[in-house]
Amino acid sequence: MLEKVAWMNLLYDFYGQLLTERQKIFMELYYCQDLSLGEIAGDYDVTRQAVHDTLKRAGQLLEDYEEKLGLVTKFKKERDKLAEAGYLLDEYAATGQDSKVRRAREILNEILELTSSPD
Repeated sequence: MLEKVAWMNLLYDFYGQLLTERQKIFMELYYCQDLSLGEIAGDYDVTRQAVHDTLKRAGQLLEDYEEKLGLVTKFKKERDKLAEAGYLLDEYAATGQDSKVRRAREILNEILELTSSPD
């Protein structure tokens, strides 16, 4: 369950503004503030099923956006490359090996290419 919560939060961070106001509120309450379906239903005078259905639709929309746009996947790849570059630079500082600095520069250039906007 924790993995799903983390995944939904990440998707919400990237695509949450594309949801309806109600979907955003329910997603924030359920995934960010850890309220139960019953608590949300009581606060908004709707059924637990209505909250569940709204969350399910919103989650599916977020998944669809990621499938089409791939922003989260791209973000994770970039973050991994930055972490590798940092690791290589740390190793270089400790051992003085030039090849690791060249690899770190290659990684940073790859990231810059990935993040540049197409003309």
